[in-house]
Amino acid sequence: MSLIFALVLLQPPPRLESQTSGTTARLQAISAVSQSVAWVSGAHGTYARTTDGGATWHPGVVPGADSLEFRDVHAFSARSAVLLSIGTGPQSRIYRTTDRGVTWTKVWQNPDPKAFYDCIDFRGTIGVAIADAVGETFPLLRTIDGGRTWKPYAPPGYDSIRAEPEEGAFAASGTCVVLKPDGSIVFGTAGGGRVIRVGSGGSAAVATPVVHGKMAGIATIAFESAETGIAAGGNLSTADSVSPNVVVTRDGGRSWTLGGHPAFAGAVYGLASVPGRPGTVIAVGPKGSAWSADLGATWTALDRRDHWSVGFGSGSVGWMVGPEGRITKITFE
Repeated sequence: MSLIFALVLLQPPPRLESQTSGTTARLQAISAVSQSVAWVSGAHGTYARTTDGGATWHPGVVPGADSLEFRDVHAFSARSAVLLSIGTGPQSRIYRTTDRGVTWTKVWQNPDPKAFYDCIDFRGTIGVAIADAVGETFPLLRTIDGGRTWKPYAPPGYDSIRAEPEEGAFAASGTCVVLKPDGSIVFGTAGGGRVIRVGSGGSAAVATPVVHGKMAGIATIAFESAETGIAAGGNLSTADSVSPNVVVTRDGGRSWTLGGHPAFAGAVYGLASVPGRPGTVIAVGPKGSAWSADLGATWTALDRRDHWSVGFGSGSVGWMVGPEGRITKITFE
């Protein structure tokens, strides 16, 4: 038995705790600022926030947005966050609050009737949003002022990337794009099952062994360091399928190799690396959740309940979210 495998076996599983969200809306994204502060978002214009580690959640609905699905949220603090709603044309919007959700400002609305935005990511005050392909191009937005203003963005080399027919991104969990510390953007695609890398170090579309095709591909991607990352997805149209749906990179996304299948059937909707625990990853989907201590090579089941997204803050505390207002706290001891 190798030393690495022995250490994996010795790691205790995380502790799970069901929490009361105060809403019955389907929750589809989570952004954790710390072990105490987190925001979640979901259907019917819903969001919720906690400042005490989830002991209490404060839900709300963005005024005038109760018909929208907030598939992504990014929190800056207990007071400030941005929400991304999904949909074709004007249904794709970005809202921002700086007063704990007491008021919200619509800071951007999609002017392109053909575009459908899927997810966002931030590094400090710089953020990006990615959309399904329109023609042969994946529309990108960028903000440099913490989400106050957004503009179309085409980083160096982006014009060399060509989308495949009907290629897009899955707006499943708000985790389909990563903005890396060097400013480069990495996102996985639906349909093509590819990983797109643009920005620092050049731009490229990289094929992966993930199952792909109509309603299949990569739904979620996470990096624990500049070089080491994991992506997952599967066939979202077949609930009980078991197909190649996890891939791993150790060279910054330049190449991807197949990992092990999580300990639940169907697709993976969301992934999160656990800060301070190299190789430790949580995966969630409609058929359950699982964790890995060896970067997705082997997996152990956590929960059979339906979860759509997962996220961690600065430590070993995170949350999974799902239908019917489900919030499950995850704690690694």
